[in-house]
Amino acid sequence: MELKYEFYINAGLEEVWNALISPDGTRNSFFGSELRTNFQPGQPFAYVGPGNDGAETVHVYGDILEFEPLSKLSYQEHPGPSYHANHAELQSRVVFQLETVGECTKLTLINDQFTDNHPSIANAQSSWWMILSSIKTWVETGKTLNFGW
Repeated sequence: MELKYEFYINAGLEEVWNALISPDGTRNSFFGSELRTNFQPGQPFAYVGPGNDGAETVHVYGDILEFEPLSKLSYQEHPGPSYHANHAELQSRVVFQLETVGECTKLTLINDQFTDNHPSIANAQSSWWMILSSIKTWVETGKTLNFGW
């Protein structure tokens, strides 16, 4: 299974990249979570924020695969421990790629390499639209989307 999304954002590479990696950007785009990592390939990362386990809920965690500033971020991910008892056995790969198109930035997201019978595929299919829409809105307007939660 491969999930692939392409968004065109009316902003430069730096603004979109900031939304993907900075604490302020990820809090505004990833349901209030911060991306915590040193961005070195082979090193851990986690999206941490409000959720089932309180303010420091680990929503997704794993290892950085690639990090090319202003161009590419990829990681192998697992759902957070509060979502599935067998979270360490469940994984997929996420790739964010940026490229300049005219005066815009094209953001491509690929989520693939899911383990067999991964229970989060349906959630990923709906959540990525929300996250990518949030990134686009926040970068272009400085405002966040309110999904009513």
